[in-house]
Amino acid sequence: MRAGDDSSRRVSPKLVKIVLMFLYWLLALCIQSLLWPKVELHRESDLDFSPISKEELLQLRDSAKQMFYFGYDNYMQHAFPADELDPIHCTGRGADKENVDNININDVLGDYSLTLIESLDMLAIVGNASEFKRAVGLVVRHVDFNRNNTVQVFEATIRVLGGLLSAHLLATDAEYAGEFRPDDYDNELLYMASNLGSRLLLAFENSSTGIPHPRVNLQHGLPENGFLSTCTAGAGTLVLEFGILSRLLGDPVYESAARRAVDSLWKHRHRDTGLLGSDIRVDTGMWTSLSSSIGAGIDSFYEYLLKAYILFGQQEDLDRFNAAYASIMKYMKQGGLCVEVVDPDDLPPYFANVNMLNGEKMNGWIDSLSAAFAAVQVLKGDIQEAVCSHALFYTLWRRFSALPERFDLPTSSPNVAFYPLRPELVESTYMLYQATKSPFYLHVGRDILNSLNTHARARCGYATLHDVKDKSQEDRMESFFLSETTKYLYLLFDKDNKLNKKSDQYIFSTEGHPFQIKPFFRTGGDWFSSQKASHPPPETGSRRRKLRNLQRPVNFTHVAAASETQSSCSRWRDSDNSLFPYPLNRHLLGRYEEMVGFT
Repeated sequence: MRAGDDSSRRVSPKLVKIVLMFLYWLLALCIQSLLWPKVELHRESDLDFSPISKEELLQLRDSAKQMFYFGYDNYMQHAFPADELDPIHCTGRGADKENVDNININDVLGDYSLTLIESLDMLAIVGNASEFKRAVGLVVRHVDFNRNNTVQVFEATIRVLGGLLSAHLLATDAEYAGEFRPDDYDNELLYMASNLGSRLLLAFENSSTGIPHPRVNLQHGLPENGFLSTCTAGAGTLVLEFGILSRLLGDPVYESAARRAVDSLWKHRHRDTGLLGSDIRVDTGMWTSLSSSIGAGIDSFYEYLLKAYILFGQQEDLDRFNAAYASIMKYMKQGGLCVEVVDPDDLPPYFANVNMLNGEKMNGWIDSLSAAFAAVQVLKGDIQEAVCSHALFYTLWRRFSALPERFDLPTSSPNVAFYPLRPELVESTYMLYQATKSPFYLHVGRDILNSLNTHARARCGYATLHDVKDKSQEDRMESFFLSETTKYLYLLFDKDNKLNKKSDQYIFSTEGHPFQIKPFFRTGGDWFSSQKASHPPPETGSRRRKLRNLQRPVNFTHVAAASETQSSCSRWRDSDNSLFPYPLNRHLLGRYEEMVGFT
């Protein structure tokens, strides 16, 4: 070192940053102790932040697997080939032929062995190669979409089309194909997805806006005197499944239709607030509901903007998501700040239902579907906000051992009290654990697992809770219980699962179906842009006529040479793989308890 050189005495910028962050948090704690009243956690013993041993983790994983098999085996024994299992009377359930207007049933159940299709990828995830191959064979032999049933496009897409595509990708995935590819498999699941996709494509007929009609008859197309309005999520949550189908078939018609729907919805957002309503006319583009939220009717629209970017790599999807997220945080976010020091008079942070025209709050309730927003925030990288979003709904779970479908905050009581075994809180718990590795979320998962076994287990499966207050049961086990709820619980506890070890290579659909992020999917942005100009809007009338002549898959080939470029947004953790501690302070948890009446 030369004389006079003082470089050895320079302070590292990284060290300065660490010191400043420490001083900031020390100051925050001092302000908290001065300004905040002492708030005790009413149920502090319910909360556990301690590590879970490897032995207990294995036991929890096995318990989640047993939960799946108890539902799956009973479905196969008592219900297959029907769509769903009635777990109390041990019978099957299909479409309601006697009351075709019963959309609560007929929107979802199309007499196509729904629960089996939804369970295919879970069989692969738990490592049951023999049953996976047997189940694929049953689907190929027994499922026929040429049925005179009217189903909801959204439900058929995320449940059936997504289940078929996910199972096909796993069967042909290098990670799974060695032991999971059925003998003599010739892309039959992809062919079935193409058959169903072409039938669903008829929903875009006679739509001047590009927004699909909410329902189609699988044989005849648009139903007579059908509804002319659809929810935003229903119209805007088709891009992943339709996009994958287009790229696997080399036919942009499916993705083109789905993206025109998103374009139309985006065009009709409010010019000042940037918000969208939750229900819109297919024929005019006029909003029939001005309510804007992160919950029912609109939730998965935001989710698929971000996931479409992750899967396909088109910048416009990410730009739209970021704009929508900014509007959500500006207008829907209520209460104090998350994690940081807040005014003791503020409500804890939560998201309200607001008027899309001006952002003013419309009511005081939240719904259980909003519990999935924390998982979207994790994918965005907004971990601290995700922690708070999750904490509200977990506090509700701690109060009821379930999530009421709708909860009124002003009265601290459910105003829609049933719980159909929804997965949204489990999904967010899984995603937050993957992002933070905090053992707190393992305890949350254990709590959910135990609650389900205590209150929802029935003679032949797991039953909907008719009322979360008295835990009375209802005779229905929806297919998403096996597709999502048990799947996220199992993956939460199975740290060595292939999907967890290579989490940057998979994205989950809104129905919990894993899709591999293939390099050629992400180069498909260029392929799709160059192709879509030369493809006119789908000729759905001619497609209906061609459906009757489809017998075998023609020749399914990939659409473009794979690019080696990987997603730059697929990692959740910081670049140094540092782990986040559980960042919620006990004061804020106590405020959430007060907010939901957990005393």
